[in-house]
Amino acid sequence: MQSAPTPHPSAAIDWDQLDALKYVDEDAAVAALLADAPLDAAGRASVAAEARNLVVRARGLKRRKGVMESFLEEFGLSNAEGLALMCLAEALLRVPDEQTADKLIAEKISTGQWAEHLGKSDHWLVNAGTFGLMMTGHVVNLPQELKGEASEVVGKLTKRMGEPVVRAGAMQAMRILGEQFVLGRNINAALKRGASMVRAGGATRYSFDMLGEGARTNEDAVRYLAAYANAIDAVGEDARNKGPHASNGISVKLSALHPRYETRQEERVMHELYPRVLQLAEQAKKYNIGLTMDAEEADRLVMSMHLFERLALEPSLKGWEGLGLAIQAYQKRTRALIEFLTQLARKRGTTIQTRLVKGAYWDGEVKRAQIQGRVDFPVWTTKAATDVHYLACARDLFRAGGAIFPQFATHNAHTVAAVRRMGASAGRDQFEFQRLHGMGEALYAALEHPVPVRVYAPVGGHEDLLPYLVRRLLENGANTSFVHSFLDDDVSPDVVAADPMATLEANPHRHRRLPPPPQLFGASRKNSTGRDLSVEADREALRKPKQKLSESGTSVAVDVAVTTALKAHKEWDARGGAERGAILRAMADALQANHDPLCALIAREAGRSLQDGIDEVREAIDFCRYYAAEAERLLAGPIALPSPAGETDHLELHGRGVFVCISPWNFPLAIFTGQLAAALAAGNAVIAKPAEQTPRIAEAAVNLFYEAGLPRDVLQLVQGDGKVGGELVGDPRIAGVAFTGSTEVARIINRTLAAKDGPIVPLIAETGGLNGMFIDTTALKEQVVDDVIASAFQSAGQRCSSLRVLFLPNDTADGILETLLGAMDTLVIGDPADPFTDIGPIIDAEAKANLDKHIAKMRTEAKVLKQLDVSKLGGNFFGPAVIELKSLDQIDKEVFGPILHVVRYDPSDIANVGAKLAAKGYGLTLGVHSRLESFADDVKKAVPAGNVYVNRTIVGAVVGVQPFGGSGLSGTGPKAGGPFYLPRFAEERAISVNIAAQGGDPHLLNL
Repeated sequence: MQSAPTPHPSAAIDWDQLDALKYVDEDAAVAALLADAPLDAAGRASVAAEARNLVVRARGLKRRKGVMESFLEEFGLSNAEGLALMCLAEALLRVPDEQTADKLIAEKISTGQWAEHLGKSDHWLVNAGTFGLMMTGHVVNLPQELKGEASEVVGKLTKRMGEPVVRAGAMQAMRILGEQFVLGRNINAALKRGASMVRAGGATRYSFDMLGEGARTNEDAVRYLAAYANAIDAVGEDARNKGPHASNGISVKLSALHPRYETRQEERVMHELYPRVLQLAEQAKKYNIGLTMDAEEADRLVMSMHLFERLALEPSLKGWEGLGLAIQAYQKRTRALIEFLTQLARKRGTTIQTRLVKGAYWDGEVKRAQIQGRVDFPVWTTKAATDVHYLACARDLFRAGGAIFPQFATHNAHTVAAVRRMGASAGRDQFEFQRLHGMGEALYAALEHPVPVRVYAPVGGHEDLLPYLVRRLLENGANTSFVHSFLDDDVSPDVVAADPMATLEANPHRHRRLPPPPQLFGASRKNSTGRDLSVEADREALRKPKQKLSESGTSVAVDVAVTTALKAHKEWDARGGAERGAILRAMADALQANHDPLCALIAREAGRSLQDGIDEVREAIDFCRYYAAEAERLLAGPIALPSPAGETDHLELHGRGVFVCISPWNFPLAIFTGQLAAALAAGNAVIAKPAEQTPRIAEAAVNLFYEAGLPRDVLQLVQGDGKVGGELVGDPRIAGVAFTGSTEVARIINRTLAAKDGPIVPLIAETGGLNGMFIDTTALKEQVVDDVIASAFQSAGQRCSSLRVLFLPNDTADGILETLLGAMDTLVIGDPADPFTDIGPIIDAEAKANLDKHIAKMRTEAKVLKQLDVSKLGGNFFGPAVIELKSLDQIDKEVFGPILHVVRYDPSDIANVGAKLAAKGYGLTLGVHSRLESFADDVKKAVPAGNVYVNRTIVGAVVGVQPFGGSGLSGTGPKAGGPFYLPRFAEERAISVNIAAQGGDPHLLNL
């Protein structure tokens, strides 16, 4: 038994140091981990033997599996049947209408080979469910010509007493599955069920969590706060002052207590969230029960620790041993975190409960790091590294002595055996294990000397909890592989109890099929990197950039520009694609090196937020590298074509001449640079005409091109208003025009080009869009709201891809709108150079006046549901607004700003509703939120669009990943950042040579 730490003064803990370790190189981290092995050779051998014995003993138990473990063993998460069930569980219970529920059941169940699983499980409920699913599959898996609407088929063939049997059975199956995930629908039910399981020997104590999606509105947060407070009262009264280590406790998810629980809003979080957490902690202390802060995404860690330190040192919580938090072994910096926690506990003078988990957001962390261009992942990429790191963290927790009360959350036999050995070696008997409700019971029942086991138990309605829990389970399918095989007699105990140290030693590297974010695109090009606004050092670098940009005037007159570029064209074209590509790569490197001052300049001149600026600089970099690779692929030399004997045939691509590139103010660097890079890569000399609102950004970019080695006469910059652009377009010497901007200006350019005598020149135009997003009743409300806010209001709605019309199903529109309008209140509108700002100003007074005019009209003709008040900000700020239309007929063109129009509709009428949107003539971006692939297909058929996004935002296209561009009133194509873009800037030459005229074909003669 360890005594509590003696309090003593110490320096403030610099939690920000953790950010320096956030993206540490994984191979180096693996080497360091192996060099400081958590077990010696004797320990490893002993643990391996004990782990194997655990598996054998668990398999020999009479009552060894729950329904959840039997399900995972039979179906797993890697086959069609298991995934179908999980997808059904994630969505079915929230679907309010029978027709959509039938479609969802039909679509998910018809994909499975259920008969292959029939009777194979040793749990009767799994076998019964498999039989029902097999019969359902027979019903819905009919020939396509007999299917028709899934609801009609299911209804006709299975309807009994007014309700389709299939739907009723599937609903009941999901409720049964919910029982395996969720301990009770409310805290009292959970306490009652938990007490019965304790009496039956399945657990010794619980940690209850009022789980679900994080708060999106302040109303959500207040509701969660009340649920937690109610739970603490119930658990506290039931505990009868047994102390936090011996009684049930509560786990709190901080993202449920504040809608903006993110580092960029830390000051606000401390002001608004902290009092709520303190209230719960003081309440838990009153009952002397445990309160644990759950772990969340890596970006939130440092902010969480700032909050936790403040909480730990609160005078009102002094002496209370129930304060705790969860830490994640899959993060590479967790051992440093444990060191800091130990310092905090000693500073506090009271033990801190620390729950060590593997981690439950792995898939999301990997994807986020790739999308945001991080230098590495914040998490380990192999299960072996995570498992070994877990053991190293466990050893550190034991070494902390009385400062830490360790809680080891695991379902892994090897981990359990290793932890017990470490505890014995350290002379520590004050610790506990933890497992999830529905899993791991046999593992702990098989221990020869029982240990305290706490069960982590979600509490709440299945329709609220299943979506969250299922996504976490699917996201970490690899980490649940132990659960799949632990009780499977077909898998050798030696395999199940394998030593992760041996696995890691055999391959001491990151996952070879998961390259770090900079290598996402392989050998073709390096991924761009950007600042991480969750890191204080990165925020400071953007506030005060160290470098300075050259913004000296380089603009010339129209005639001078055309004459100079025309003279430079032939020599530039003759350099070839490889040489031009090298200069573009150098330009990409120059942009990367000047990332911070460019972001600052974009905020200052274009009014875009710092995150917008980060994304834009990265996009400009990606354009340069992508078109460099394309130039090397397409223009490095002649392309050989199939030829008859005695002849050679080749195709060559060359620059057309002088290209005029006219770019917009809303992407003053990315689109400006992208157009120039493509035209230059193809071998053209270029005249750049930027928007008159953003001249300095254009100057800086052109100077960087020159610094990267581009001959000055090849690229000419012409500043000015629309008249200057018209003069350029009308010049007979121009060989092509690339334009991004309004549909109206594109029409004018098109007419100007058509009216000219001389060669017919191409117009590559990307214009605006009346972009729609269609929601059905299977969509998850919280995901919809997140993506709608980003799509409609990011960059103050000043993106051609921004969401303009949101189509909500009649059955769920009210709930989605309530959350959406509440979430708008959490947005921060203000100085775009402030890292904490979400939305900056409108570009200029004229643009703001147009928005004011539109919303004034809508106040009389439609229903303005909400507009945020920005009157105190003055200037060109415009409050984001949501307007409900009576009909789609009330809007015919794009309104360029943070105004979202809402139309209610019936998803079964998608063909007609979609046709009305398509009739407007635009075709840029389109969004769908649904768990039904068939619904997404129906939307795509009904609404032509250049870019379709399913279950995500409709903004933020990535170069080479989502080539961007529209059709109809939205552009001419081809797509920027795509494989067909560069050839449009070039002209083709086919060259055929009769080599037989020289006396024969050497190749043919040498056969």
